[in-house]
Order: sequence, then C-alpha cells, then structure tokens
Amino acid sequence: MDSGANRAIPLTGEEEFYAESALHSAIPDRLFSLNELDVLYEDTSATLWTYMNPGGRPSFTPAMLEDFESWQSLIAQSFGQDRVPLRYLVLGSRAPDVFCFGGDLDLFQRLIREKDRDGLVNYGHRCCAILDRNIRTLDIPMLTIGLVQGAALGGGFEALLSFDYIIAERQATFGLPEIMFGLYPGMGAHALLSRKLGSAMADRIIESNKTYTAEEMYDLGLVHMLAEPGDGLNAARDFIKKSDRRHAGLVGSRRAIKHVWQLDLSELNRITEMWADTALQLREQDLKVMNRLVAAQARLAERIAAA
Repeated sequence: MDSGANRAIPLTGEEEFYAESALHSAIPDRLFSLNELDVLYEDTSATLWTYMNPGGRPSFTPAMLEDFESWQSLIAQSFGQDRVPLRYLVLGSRAPDVFCFGGDLDLFQRLIREKDRDGLVNYGHRCCAILDRNIRTLDIPMLTIGLVQGAALGGGFEALLSFDYIIAERQATFGLPEIMFGLYPGMGAHALLSRKLGSAMADRIIESNKTYTAEEMYDLGLVHMLAEPGDGLNAARDFIKKSDRRHAGLVGSRRAIKHVWQLDLSELNRITEMWADTALQLREQDLKVMNRLVAAQARLAERIAAA
C-alpha cells in the first residue's frame, strides 16, 4: 500500500481521538476510498470504524448500496483468521441529526409508476443480501455495533436490527413510516423484530407509524446502550474496551442467538418480493404522500449541507 493511503482516510472531528492508529499493509487501499462510506481501521482495538457520508439525501440509494457491497466484500477478503485482526465493526453516519432515512423513496416512486416489479425486487434483494451478510458478521468472529446519533427511519432502522449491538445518543429517534403511504418495511423488519420482540410487538411497531425515542428503544431491549448527545463515539469506545475481555463469549452468545432465530436469506428475499407486489398496488394518493416525504427529506438534506 502506498504512502497516500493514510490521506484517503477522512480524519475530521471525532476521528482525532484515534487518528494515531496505523493502517495494516494488508488492507486494500480501496476500502478507504469508497465514495459514500468513510472508513478507518484502528489497530490498537482491531476496530473498523465506518461512517455513511452520502452525496445527497441520507438514504440507501443504489450508489450507497454499491459502496456497502464493496465494503463487505473488501472486509471479507482482508480481515479474519490468519489475516488482519478484526474484533469490532462500527457503523455510524456523518449526516447531522440523521443516521439514515432508509430506502430510496424517489427510486421507489419511479419504479412503481413504471410497474417495474423486477426493479423493486432487485433493489430489495440487494438490501437483503447486505443485511444477511451483516447478521452473519461476514463469517468473521467479530461484534458489530450500530452507532446512532440522529433519526433512523424505515430501512435505516431495519439495517440497525442486523447489528449485534446498538448504541444510541438520547436525541436519536427510530421509526417505520411506510404504513403512512400504504406500504410496510420490506427488508428485515418483520423477520428481525418478530424474533427479537415477538410478533405482537413487531406488528405494533410496524403498523403504528410512531416515532420512538432512544430511551423507548432501550426499554424494549433493541438499544443496548444510551449516550448523552455528542458522546456516542466515547460510549462506543467504552463499550469496546469493556467488552474486550469477554469478546469470545459475546461472539459465541450472539452466534447462538442467531442459530435459534433460524433466519436465512430466502426468508428475507421472499418478504421483499411480497413487499414489491404490495408496492405495485399503491394508489396515486399514496404516491403523493410518499413524494411529500421525499421532499421533506430533501429539504432537511439541503439544510444539513448548508450548515
């Protein structure tokens, strides 16, 4: 790896806490030069810190999905037994006040209007594959941590459910707004919430269109640690430090839980195919509601960019 690799890593703000870490020569430089993911490897704790840094609306656009696919592939190739050590993987967001708005609603509208079921299914299958690989921790004996410092909505909330642990600042919010425009979350919410909380509570969360606070999510057991506003990074570092001695036991425990779940990719894919069929039944008034949500998200993204 050439000497320019270190410069490929954006070390702004909070990353000053661990900017001293040295990159392992076996990690491909491409991992640190993805378009919409900022990545840093901290060798002292064997932690890979990753922050979503979208060019536009903070949602899972095709460009963001492509980066996640590359990110997972590069991690699987480079880390693990007899390779670069990796004990913790952390995902956060650079967008102020937003973890992720979830699915690309602008794309969904277009595909629905064009009656493009294949396009909807392909998008959903890509999301499910990323989710499935994260649930399996890329077959690396590591712990995955979602760091939430803002709004985690729709697919953003669904993505977090695939992590071993969620650390959230108290101002963070969680919700599944899809029901407001006649749809439902189709990429993991039913499968994961039902297994974590039971089907009755899963139904309540999915169908309520309620926005939950981080404290409410903590009380339900979905959030594992609360942090004060602005202290999420320190909370994640503290969690990693305290977990290190118990790492093998925690990894084994998480694997046992997932074995009990008996959740596989085919189940996730089938649900997303049902989601696509439902999406094609949306009426014009439903699409208008979706469009208003897209516009609201775009305005927020503009305010964030201008701040």
